[in-house]
Amino acid sequence: MSATNAIHAKLVRRYHNINESNANQTLLNASIFSFFKKFIAKNRNDTGGRSEVEEKVYSWIHTLAQADKDLVFEYVRSTERGDLANGSIMVMLVFISVGVRLRQEYSSSKSAMQLLRLLKSPIKVQRCAGRVVQTELIVQIDQRDIVPGDIIIFRPGDLFPGDVRLLTSKDLIVSQSSLTGESGTIEKAADTTANRTTSLLDLKNICLMGTSVVSGCGTGLVISTGSDTYMSTIFSTLQNKRPLDAFEKGVRCVSYALIGMMVVVVPVIVLSDYYSSRNWSESIIFGISVAVALTPQMLPLIVNTSLAKGSVAMARCSCIVKSLSAIRSMGEMNILCIDKTGTLTMDRVIMVHHLDGWGFPKQKVLKFAFLNSFFQDALKGPMDDAILAYVYTRGYRFQSSKWKKVDEIPFDFTRRRMSVIAETCSDSIDEENSYNTRYIITKGALEEVLNICNSIELIDGGATVSLTLEDRRRILQMSTTLSNEGLRVLGVAARKMSISTKTVVEVIDKTGIEAGMVFLGLISFFDPPKDSAKQALWGLAEKGVKAKVLTGDSLTLAIKVCREVGIKTTHVTTGPELELLNHSEFHEAIKRATVLARLTPLQKQQVVQSLQTQGNNVVGYLGDGINDSLALDAADVGISVDSGVSAAKDLADIILLKKDLNVLVSGVELGRLTYGNTMKYIKMSLVANVGSIISLLIATIFLQFEPLSPGQLLIQNFLYNLGQIAIPWDKMEEKYMKAPQHWSSKELPLFMVWNGLVCSMFDIITFLFLWFYYGAHTLPESAFFHSAWFVEGLIMQVLIIHLIRTERIPFVQDMASSPVILSTILVSAVGILIPYTVVGRVMGMTELPLSYFGFLVVLFLGYFLLVKLLRKCTL
Repeated sequence: MSATNAIHAKLVRRYHNINESNANQTLLNASIFSFFKKFIAKNRNDTGGRSEVEEKVYSWIHTLAQADKDLVFEYVRSTERGDLANGSIMVMLVFISVGVRLRQEYSSSKSAMQLLRLLKSPIKVQRCAGRVVQTELIVQIDQRDIVPGDIIIFRPGDLFPGDVRLLTSKDLIVSQSSLTGESGTIEKAADTTANRTTSLLDLKNICLMGTSVVSGCGTGLVISTGSDTYMSTIFSTLQNKRPLDAFEKGVRCVSYALIGMMVVVVPVIVLSDYYSSRNWSESIIFGISVAVALTPQMLPLIVNTSLAKGSVAMARCSCIVKSLSAIRSMGEMNILCIDKTGTLTMDRVIMVHHLDGWGFPKQKVLKFAFLNSFFQDALKGPMDDAILAYVYTRGYRFQSSKWKKVDEIPFDFTRRRMSVIAETCSDSIDEENSYNTRYIITKGALEEVLNICNSIELIDGGATVSLTLEDRRRILQMSTTLSNEGLRVLGVAARKMSISTKTVVEVIDKTGIEAGMVFLGLISFFDPPKDSAKQALWGLAEKGVKAKVLTGDSLTLAIKVCREVGIKTTHVTTGPELELLNHSEFHEAIKRATVLARLTPLQKQQVVQSLQTQGNNVVGYLGDGINDSLALDAADVGISVDSGVSAAKDLADIILLKKDLNVLVSGVELGRLTYGNTMKYIKMSLVANVGSIISLLIATIFLQFEPLSPGQLLIQNFLYNLGQIAIPWDKMEEKYMKAPQHWSSKELPLFMVWNGLVCSMFDIITFLFLWFYYGAHTLPESAFFHSAWFVEGLIMQVLIIHLIRTERIPFVQDMASSPVILSTILVSAVGILIPYTVVGRVMGMTELPLSYFGFLVVLFLGYFLLVKLLRKCTL
């Protein structure tokens, strides 16, 4: 015993020392997933072995997996009652002090963080209340507030907020796809032990952070959170990054192209300037100022401001944006996959029929369906509530108090049914007079229930006969008829069990216990389509977004609902049919189908991935259940609802606070507005940069002085950038908003080249006018040339936005928004007035004659007309 106690004490001290060194870092971890990469990158081991952090995590988890439950509590400084109240109150103050260049960029980040705080992922925790008399208290807190030592209570759909040592478990099935990338599940159990050779992912009594509960329930002790979890080692080992989308790749290519252009042209400008000035320092400073002026410095600000403006607008529509880039992706989205239940329908299930296997109403079917729903705990859903409401509101008295629950086998998406084992303590069943009769009662998908039945009750409710193929065909035809009427059908079966049967049902016994059942009948439910669904789908279709329904329900029911909301059903398919197709046929079937029914969670993911890879589509997915998690993760835009399960909300990019598809229509509009305004800036910057660098190069070669001094060039660039701040508040043409917008790697370079050349051509016209009309090509006339070139270049750059933003005639057929018009007027006015002010004289400028402004009017009119003519020819 002394040796054991010594080892125990040593382990406790070791863990406490480790935890104390990392305590502050753990407590300040406000967002565990975004934190891992930065933290672990500092502790990587370049030798190929485990890093110090990885070795600590592996050793810690294996130690607790092999220890007894009582010792685990001591290791993490906890008790069987949870944390003490004074120890559980933790205040997290995270102040990120960063330098922000402009107030708008800071405001956009602040708005995004405020919206993110509205998103909660609650989990039940057992805490200890009271100092003298300690009692257990079940509270619900956000999973980000979980700390080691907490005892959590989990149900299907919950995400584990940390690494957890199971204390109790009931038919627990866990999905580890977030760690393994595979869709399979694993059975977990509290009352098991492990050895050192077992891999962490195979430990039966350990559930790792980021994994989710598929079925079953239980309690667990949190042993690690934040950077001390196994998931942190995955980030340190793999360091996977989200792949760049087409827009991000395009922006990167544009940036590289501009850098390459500057690397080539700026040295030529420096050499040309040195040839005339014979002063290396002045020439180098001028070259640096040219490089700075040609850099699209406002791109991060424009993008962030546009996205933040869109997220705030979506928040007004009861929509929380977790990832700002998802707004832009919504503008590019051309396919939206929708889970039927609760999205196209009201998600308010009403029970309609309770029929026996011959199609006649029968009270016994309702009674056993009621008992199944009444006693189940693991995953009670809307249909269970509908059954209970139907019984209570119609005055049925099934005397549930005379029944006792023995056990249950929870629902899972493979069996698609759930069972309750219950026994009656009296003669409460009309057909039975015996005492303590035990039944297994099963309810679930009709075909799955029929598969475990071998007999059926006769019409009079007495004897049972073998279930024949004819009986199956009759029952399935009844189901088809009801489904065609828009009803959902479940089967009900039961079987008497021997009292000697063991009380606790192990997971491995499901197949054996759910066998040889007696088919009692079926029950039907009605989930009416939403009134707003048809209008919203029509609005999406007008904007070029195709809707596809992906559901696990029957095909007939899906077709019925889709027809009522206006989705075409000429091409439909099912999950079992997809399994029979080869690779090319699979992709073709998904491309054509608008309704895909009886899909498994993995098949939903495969459908999304097929649409992404075949045809270069941008795919959104709207779902709120556990079975939607894989598809949400795979989609370009994952959308869930606030009432969805934790796993779905965690993987989604956008959270709807109400199930209304009209919000998505607004989201698509905002996405396209954001994308369009961002592209305006990119195009404007490219045209201005290409035109300016060509013009500066030509002017530097032919002039005896710099076309603009470094100070003048930087002031011009500052005013130009100042006028661009209003771009996120501009509007878009109606034609642009009606179709999905995608980054074109071919269109943009052509647009940049010919528009840049046209812009440079008019700069050269100005250069020639100043040379020959005013004679401003010698050093004594440099002040005049600087002033004239400064004003023309600034106004040209400011007016480019009005040519780029519309295909119609600017200021005549189409007007920009008020902020853009105002910024154009202000920046142009400041640019014109500077040569007449003290600031202008200090900068080496001089006053300009009125004749020059008359020339500018003619110049800009010619520029507008030529651009429009060339655009019309290219279209």
